[in-house]
Amino acid sequence: MAVVTVQSLNKLTMLVTSEQHGIVADEPHDAGDDLGMDPYELLLASLGACTAMTLRLYANRKEWPLEEVTIELSHERVHPDDCTDCEERADGFVDVIRRYIVLKGPLTEEQKTRLGEIAVKCPVHKTLMNSPVILDETDLVVTAG
Repeated sequence: MAVVTVQSLNKLTMLVTSEQHGIVADEPHDAGDDLGMDPYELLLASLGACTAMTLRLYANRKEWPLEEVTIELSHERVHPDDCTDCEERADGFVDVIRRYIVLKGPLTEEQKTRLGEIAVKCPVHKTLMNSPVILDETDLVVTAG
């Protein structure tokens, strides 16, 4: 089970840590100090990293000549009318994540097609597609200093 801790540093700058790693998250200069990726960039980074790792592991197992994987992702909120493949949401908007995958190496068309099918098997992709349940457990402890 992954456990991540987020601790506020100043303004909107956050220290994000796991057992062995840490990164800084922030908001752009209009709201924060722009010292790290914003929360949506972190979400896209998680999906992109997981996709690339999944493709690399599969290609390595098959001994396919995959030399490099590049994933470009974007996020936007659109009206359902602007998205032909989207269902309408309660708040009137749909979150759309676009994922563009570039595979480098002397792969056959069949291998590229199969890797495209494998991309949706990335665990983070599956989690996002399954509408995860978020259980908020709040312990409001006020400490001095």
